[in-house]
Amino acid sequence: MQQRWRAFLEQQEHQPAISARLPYLHCFQRAAAAQQLPTLLLLAVARGESDFDANAISKANAHGLMQIQWPGTANHLGIYRLADLYQPCRNVAAGGRYLKELLQRYDGDLHRALAAYNYGPSRITKGDAPIPDGADWYSRYIYRHLQSLLGRYAATATSQRQTDFASEQKLLLVEFSRPYRAEAMLAHLTARFPALHFDWFRTPAQRFRVVVVIADKHAAKQALPLLKAAGFDSRDFSERHLTFKKKSRL
Repeated sequence: MQQRWRAFLEQQEHQPAISARLPYLHCFQRAAAAQQLPTLLLLAVARGESDFDANAISKANAHGLMQIQWPGTANHLGIYRLADLYQPCRNVAAGGRYLKELLQRYDGDLHRALAAYNYGPSRITKGDAPIPDGADWYSRYIYRHLQSLLGRYAATATSQRQTDFASEQKLLLVEFSRPYRAEAMLAHLTARFPALHFDWFRTPAQRFRVVVVIADKHAAKQALPLLKAAGFDSRDFSERHLTFKKKSRL
C-alpha cells in the first residue's frame, strides 16, 4: 500500500477529472486546493468514512463528511462547536488540514498518514515499523474507494454522460461484523456477476455492508432478476423500492 499511495501522489497531476455530480464537490475542490492535496483523495476518504452523509455520526463520536472526532481532533483543528462539524465545507476543510498535517508528520508517507487518520497519530510510528492490522486495513479500504471513484465517476475521453451520484440507489445485500467477510463476499459477487456494480461500506456502528449500486431503471431491470436468482430475498429487491430521486444536496 505504501507503493500504491506513493504512485498515486506522484501521478496526481495526471489523474482524470471527476465528471460526476457528487455531493459538495466544491467543498472538496476548495479544501484540496488550500492544502495542495488531490481532490480525489479527499473524496475517497469521505466516501469511505460517511458515503457523503454530512450528518453521519459514529459510535466513536466522529461527525460529518470526513468523520472528525469530537472533541479531541476537532479542537486540535480549531473547531470548538460541534454544530460546525455539520457544515459540509467546514468539515471537509478540517479533514483536509488534518490529512495534510499527518502527511507532513510521516514525511509524505500517505499510507501511514491514512492509518493515523483512522487510529490516531499516537498509535502509528514513523519509519518502517509495522502498523496495526486495523490501520493497514483502513488504508486499503480508502484505496478501494479511490478506485471506485476513478472507475465510476472520473471523466474519460469517450464519456458523454455525466453520472449523477445522487440519483444512484444502493441496495443492501448483506452485512457483516468483520471486514474480511465483506471483502470476500464482494469478490465473490463481482466474479459471479461481472456486469453489476457491487461495493462495500463501513457503517457508523462499525459493521460492514455489501451493496449493489443501481444507477437507473435500465440497470435495475438487469440487476434485480439476477439477484433474485442468486437467492437474495425478492421482497427486498423490487422496482417499487427504486425511485431514483435525488437524496443529497450538490
